[in-house]
Amino acid sequence: MDFAFVPRRKRPSRHSVAIHCQVVRESDFRLIADQISNLSVSGALVTPADPVLTGEKLIVSFRAPRWRVWIDTEATVARVIHGRRHGEYSRALGLYFDELPPFARLVLEHNLRRLPPVPPGASRDGRVCDIAYRSLIRLSGREARPALA
Repeated sequence: MDFAFVPRRKRPSRHSVAIHCQVVRESDFRLIADQISNLSVSGALVTPADPVLTGEKLIVSFRAPRWRVWIDTEATVARVIHGRRHGEYSRALGLYFDELPPFARLVLEHNLRRLPPVPPGASRDGRVCDIAYRSLIRLSGREARPALA
C-alpha cells in the first residue's frame, strides 16, 4: 500500500499583546469586541466579546503593536470561547483573518517578531502546563526558594 506523505503546514506563532481594537459585525456594524489578547499573522483572540456565532463575518481594525500602523481586515469567527473550560477565565473569540493585505501582513510579521509568544496552554488535567512551567523555571536558573517567615 502506498501512502502519500503530506507535510504539515507550520501554524503561525501567536504572540501575547494587549491592543485596543474595534471588531464589528459585518451585517449590522455592531461593536463585538474591543481588546486583542493574542495576535498572529493569521488571526487574533479578542475579548470581551458579545455573543456571536461561529462562522460569522466581522470587520477588524487595530494598530500594529510596534509601528502603530492601522490594519483593517475582514475576519471570520473560528472559535467562541465561553469561559467554562479549565484554563479559560472569560468570554473570547478566536478570529481568522480572511485576506490580510500584503502590506499589513508584512507589518505584522515584522512587528510580532520581538513580542513574547503565548505560553503553552493547559491540558484538561493541567499536567502539561505544570511540566512546561517547571521546566521553564529550571532553565531560567531561578529555582523556587522557600519564603522566610
